[in-house]
Amino acid sequence: MVNSAKRSAGLGDMIFLNLTRLSAVLTLVMLLGIIVALIYGAMPSLQKFGFSFLASREWNPPMDEFGAVVPIYGTLVTSLIALIIAVPVSFGIAIFLTELSPLWLRRPLGIAIELLAGIPSIVYGMWGLLIFAPLFGQYIQPFLSNTLGHIPLLGRLFQGPPMGIGLLSAGVILSIMIIPFIASVMRDVFEVTPGILKESAYAVGATTWEVVWKVVLPYTRAGVIGGIMLGLGRALGETMAVTFVIGNSAQLDTSSLYAAGNSIASALANEFSEAASPTHTAALIELGLILFLITFIVLVFSKLLLLKLNKQQGKES
Repeated sequence: MVNSAKRSAGLGDMIFLNLTRLSAVLTLVMLLGIIVALIYGAMPSLQKFGFSFLASREWNPPMDEFGAVVPIYGTLVTSLIALIIAVPVSFGIAIFLTELSPLWLRRPLGIAIELLAGIPSIVYGMWGLLIFAPLFGQYIQPFLSNTLGHIPLLGRLFQGPPMGIGLLSAGVILSIMIIPFIASVMRDVFEVTPGILKESAYAVGATTWEVVWKVVLPYTRAGVIGGIMLGLGRALGETMAVTFVIGNSAQLDTSSLYAAGNSIASALANEFSEAASPTHTAALIELGLILFLITFIVLVFSKLLLLKLNKQQGKES
């Protein structure tokens, strides 16, 4: 009886091990399949334009001339704006929920933050175009021009006609979309900090900010960086919301954040179904490959950053 139970347990462990191994292998196979499919689809564009595709501003479907500078610039700028706004706000929300909020408010507010993450992106886009953009162009952009617009060097980014749509508007909408993701992850990792560590800091006279900065953040920095990377991934690949408010312009204007632009995701959404030539289709697929590589580089950078932080922590301890 005992031997039979042992054999049954061993068989179950073997099946479980092989199933988990198969899941890991399938993930790698799907990843490689996506890369191969993107490279194969983009091959006509790669052969025709080569590396000049990454340096050209031209996007002229009738002439079959394409370049990736404008979509790449729009993708990176809007994602950077979104992170600059979303990370401090998410950090404040997470700290309030874990350290400062009264118990009766903590759960309802946390649920409300998580519900924001479930709103479809097209709803954000429609709200951004119909409600946010007119108000942004009428009130916020003139205010930014009259205040930040006078700062040397930085001020030129906040000058220009206040149209309401453009790179800055798209970045703000993206920040609203990724705040629930980053804030939820930060809140969850802050909550796993052992209470005895925080109580010890409070016992020796530390303030709430000192506890957060010197105890909670060092203990949870891997999770915090993971949450930020999750939000950045959402911002880089967001399609519909950005398409509504970015302006969808094929012209590159680096002089102002008010200018209309384009992103990789919005270019794919707008043009893929209407691509009339094989070169146009291949150029769009190559944009998808570039977006994949950008996301991959961001993930690798975050992993290297975490390894460096862990090594520094090991040396300090």
